[in-house]
Amino acid sequence: MATFYVQNFGCRATQADGAAIERQFRERGMEPAAAASTATVVVLNTCTVTAAADQDARAAIRRAHRENPGCQIVVTGCYAQRAPQEIAALPGVTQVIGNSHKHNLANFVSLAQLENRELATEIHISDIFAHTELLAAPVFDAGHERTRPNLKVQDGCDNRCSFCVIPYVRGQSRSLPLAEVLREVRSLVDAGYREVVLSGINLGRWGRDLPHSAWGEPPRPLGFENLVRAVLDKTSLEKLRISSVEPMDWSDELIALMAQSPRIAKHAHVPLQSGSDKILRSMHRKYRPWHYREKIEKIRAAMPTAAIGADVMVGFPGESESDFEETRRFIADLPFTYLHVFTYSSRPGTPAAGMPHQVPVQVARERNRILRELAMEKKSDFMRSFVDHTVDAITLNEFDGTHTDALTDNYLKLKLVGGHEPNRWLQASIASLEGDTLVGIAQTA
Repeated sequence: MATFYVQNFGCRATQADGAAIERQFRERGMEPAAAASTATVVVLNTCTVTAAADQDARAAIRRAHRENPGCQIVVTGCYAQRAPQEIAALPGVTQVIGNSHKHNLANFVSLAQLENRELATEIHISDIFAHTELLAAPVFDAGHERTRPNLKVQDGCDNRCSFCVIPYVRGQSRSLPLAEVLREVRSLVDAGYREVVLSGINLGRWGRDLPHSAWGEPPRPLGFENLVRAVLDKTSLEKLRISSVEPMDWSDELIALMAQSPRIAKHAHVPLQSGSDKILRSMHRKYRPWHYREKIEKIRAAMPTAAIGADVMVGFPGESESDFEETRRFIADLPFTYLHVFTYSSRPGTPAAGMPHQVPVQVARERNRILRELAMEKKSDFMRSFVDHTVDAITLNEFDGTHTDALTDNYLKLKLVGGHEPNRWLQASIASLEGDTLVGIAQTA
């Protein structure tokens, strides 16, 4: 029997696409292989957000060909969409299938390629902006298997940030219809899951492309708030977690809904990128620092114990020492509990790639280090504030013989004393902070 192995690179959206590809193969009667080295078909689902991501994908292609020279290597994802000829030239690649055709990937996989290695590499790419399909299948974080499925409900992006290649490889914003979202969530609930994470490339834009709804007078487009409310009203899901939402999409209605419902995890991820107005304008971001500050302060006022995180980029072209210092002070002043800090990576075809005053790599790395240290201080202070308090947490499936891993409602790592069944919400008394992990004792009912 033919077997398949899917290796995913990059963001949650790519992982979700990989889960949907696996579903395609299973529906065609193929079985998953334990490793790429034993699979009939190896699918490399790539990322291209940085030069390092491209390099990782090329290394994986070469490794798959070296370890399993008889397999069919299919390369898909964002790198495949951006540079198909570059990938097709690599040894062992039998097919390059861009995001434009990924929804039919299993149909393009021809086992005849295995019997005739002289066949030329096939490339399936078309205009991504004409692409309207959206792959949807739950994906599970490593270590959280069977407890916290992630459901992608939106793909693509209509923004044109000057540093970002994603719109050119994922296309326009498009949403999973409400009925399909509810069907997926109900299916997960029926299977016993207690928390679901909603994700997307530009999640807060969900619904803008769907037909006008009767949920309003006069009829108006669906908004992300409608989706959140529908999941709460029309499913029995115990806990809904919302992944990254852009600053301009954190409406007062969404903040209030999150604050008022005990069924929504108190966790807000709000991409920042820079605290410098000059740099934000050069990035073509659609908000100013004072707009961003207002959103964060509203979230904190509504939810005093919420985890609040951000993406921050250092080393963007033209970022001076004073620009960076503006960002550092801006972050220091706001109640962030964690940061994802990235160093700018030039991407072919983006406006930023041709901008003057590119920041030296060593300067950008030092700025990255400074912000990561600041983030660690803020996270430690936040976590320490929960010692001697009670939190809600969901148990994961890791038990080391002494403690059970868990994740709090507000996205903090927790080790519970003793063994506990996975996938259960419970209350825990926090006894201490050890490194970046809380230690607590589960309260008895």
